[in-house]
Amino acid sequence: MTITAIAHPNIALVKYWGKRDIEFNLPSVSSISMTLSQFCTKTSVEWDTKEDQFILNGDIQTAGSAQKVFHFLDRINLARPPCVVVSQNNFPTAAGLASSSSAFAALALAGTAAAGLSYTKTELSVLARQGSGSASRSIWGGWVRWNKGMQKDGSDSHGIPIAPIDHWEVCMIIAVVSAQKKSTSSTIGMQQSANTSPFYGQWVETAEDDVQNAEKALQARDIHTLGEAMEHSTIKMHATMMTTRPSIRYWKPKSLALIELVESLRTQGFSCYQTMDAGPNVKILCPKEEAHAIAKHVQKITQCHILEPGPDAYLC
Repeated sequence: MTITAIAHPNIALVKYWGKRDIEFNLPSVSSISMTLSQFCTKTSVEWDTKEDQFILNGDIQTAGSAQKVFHFLDRINLARPPCVVVSQNNFPTAAGLASSSSAFAALALAGTAAAGLSYTKTELSVLARQGSGSASRSIWGGWVRWNKGMQKDGSDSHGIPIAPIDHWEVCMIIAVVSAQKKSTSSTIGMQQSANTSPFYGQWVETAEDDVQNAEKALQARDIHTLGEAMEHSTIKMHATMMTTRPSIRYWKPKSLALIELVESLRTQGFSCYQTMDAGPNVKILCPKEEAHAIAKHVQKITQCHILEPGPDAYLC
């Protein structure tokens, strides 16, 4: 049986960085995200084939990425037969554009269905989290909170939808500084930060207040309060990265130019706020009616995409 699923990446407004448990992929902090339209991962899982095979963006994968995919399918059924997984992203992979969030959300949905299993969305979120933490949020569209949870087995660490796709007419402008694979993966970077950054403890200690403030602002459609919380969370996360040994610096000259552009546009009356994940690309949250005007300024620095809130993961 072959099953195909589509999931959309999400961008964390209040960030996730650091794990309290590596084996179960449990976060040290909670987070809030917006699922994106247009960008997506389409994944097909063929259950019971001759041998395991993983094809990503048209290329057969033989190293770590393939092992991670099939280890993930083992979580669905440890006694599973061989499977063929074919996955395609319509946006850059492993470049700080949250491709892992849509990848493992789509794989969780397609994999369980191909195995003949029926999971609730919460169960899919718990499963997807074990492949990529941020994938726990991409099961749902709109706006999602991922609770860090308290249980050792991770059963309470999953996404929770907090506002639907049509809650708010805003856009996320994705300014693509680089489409290249980043030099330090998020998984490795998180471990290094937890072990060596003097700021890591404060990052964890202050994160929950950011989540509470951001969720209240989101529910109230208060872009200024949400934007301030979003930028504060971003700067704290990157400060933790930069003070890691060896230092993790995802920023590029264009990244800084875009941050300064956003600040300049605010002085001109635009309601725009920036965020960055573990990569050089800058994401700009703004009202829908301002998106095209802001994008014209961004395009003077680099190419960009205007995305709206996206839908739940779904079977094709």
